[in-house]
Amino acid sequence: MPSADYILEARNLTRKFGEIAAVQDLSIGFPRGQLHSILGPNGAGKTTLFNLLTRDYPVTSGEIYLKGERITRLQPHQIAQRGVGRSYQISSVYLGLTFLENVWLAAHGAERRGRTGFWRPISHYREAQRKSEQLLAELGLDRYTHTPAKAVSYGDQRLLEIAVTLATGPEVLLLDEPTAGLSSRETVRVKDFIESIKSRYTIVMIEHKMNVVMEISDFIHVMNFGRLIASGTPEEIARNADVHQAYFGMDE
Repeated sequence: MPSADYILEARNLTRKFGEIAAVQDLSIGFPRGQLHSILGPNGAGKTTLFNLLTRDYPVTSGEIYLKGERITRLQPHQIAQRGVGRSYQISSVYLGLTFLENVWLAAHGAERRGRTGFWRPISHYREAQRKSEQLLAELGLDRYTHTPAKAVSYGDQRLLEIAVTLATGPEVLLLDEPTAGLSSRETVRVKDFIESIKSRYTIVMIEHKMNVVMEISDFIHVMNFGRLIASGTPEEIARNADVHQAYFGMDE
């Protein structure tokens, strides 16, 4: 039975590509209203874990539970409808559309559970428009409401992608390297925004910038060779000898 302590949980999760196990017998759970970071060297299986949790990859063995419901065999859109939102390593916004249009498409799709309906002006769908404008304002992106995404910095595009993900109405937010490719100033903007919303969502984040991870994480989980090798608070992980060996290649 799934644990009542977790909104999202994986039990004995394995994913093989041929004879290679990218994730091996991994069990992990995420309580509501906390920010959990996933660390590990390249090839540790972090993004594969995300792909399993969202069902972008089928599970070889093991089970996944969301709010106590087994979701292991559901399709990705069914998991999204149940409240799991995800951003990817590479920005996936529509560069030719404005900020408002990008967010509105996500909000409108969530309202209609993926059915697009007939095309009408955005203003016709008042609730989706209100939600979209509110999200842009919360992220400090309202000055770009009518600006095409291709006309702004990569950092603003990453914030837009988070806004698009939030517009789907998730309870669990999976962020795959949200500060990848950002300057120091842009990294601070994205980090500060994630920290500002973490009490409203359960956030699971893959991130390589250690200062970001250590400053805003409630808990950190470290993977290596597809396995979970450590879990704990930032302070506990900073003192963990196994983590130093796997992640930094040195012994204590």
